[in-house]
Amino acid sequence: MHVFGIVFLFLAAILPLSLWPITVFGIQTSVATIAVVPVLVYWFLLDFALGAGILAAAVVLLSAAAVIVGHMTTAGMWSLTAILIVIGVASQIIGHRVFERRQPALVDNPTHLLLGPMFVMAKLFIALGFRRDLATIIQVHPQGAAS
Repeated sequence: MHVFGIVFLFLAAILPLSLWPITVFGIQTSVATIAVVPVLVYWFLLDFALGAGILAAAVVLLSAAAVIVGHMTTAGMWSLTAILIVIGVASQIIGHRVFERRQPALVDNPTHLLLGPMFVMAKLFIALGFRRDLATIIQVHPQGAAS
């Protein structure tokens, strides 16, 4: 549930920002790309390997956002953004209440919102056997428990 919720919320955050083109150092990009850079730097500083994984996911999602805004009306894009927010928040609530039976960490500390992608990427790395050292830091749920 974390994966879906975080991906949908990230996409919802960058969709509207993808509407605004901007030129930086002669390179055409969007405000979404510029807005993502400081957070990517933060993730790289926390853990380079996980930051690289998140960068790859961000490139895919930024590209998807560019395609979406290129093929939708502004009203359609805002409707999709609202739908993604609802589904993303619902996924987080269901994941925490049903599967984890605990309150999301960001309720107590809103800065944990920035750690969601890092947490999901860490769980993916652990599952793929790349970073077993993280398994001791992150409580990995038993097989069959999805969150």
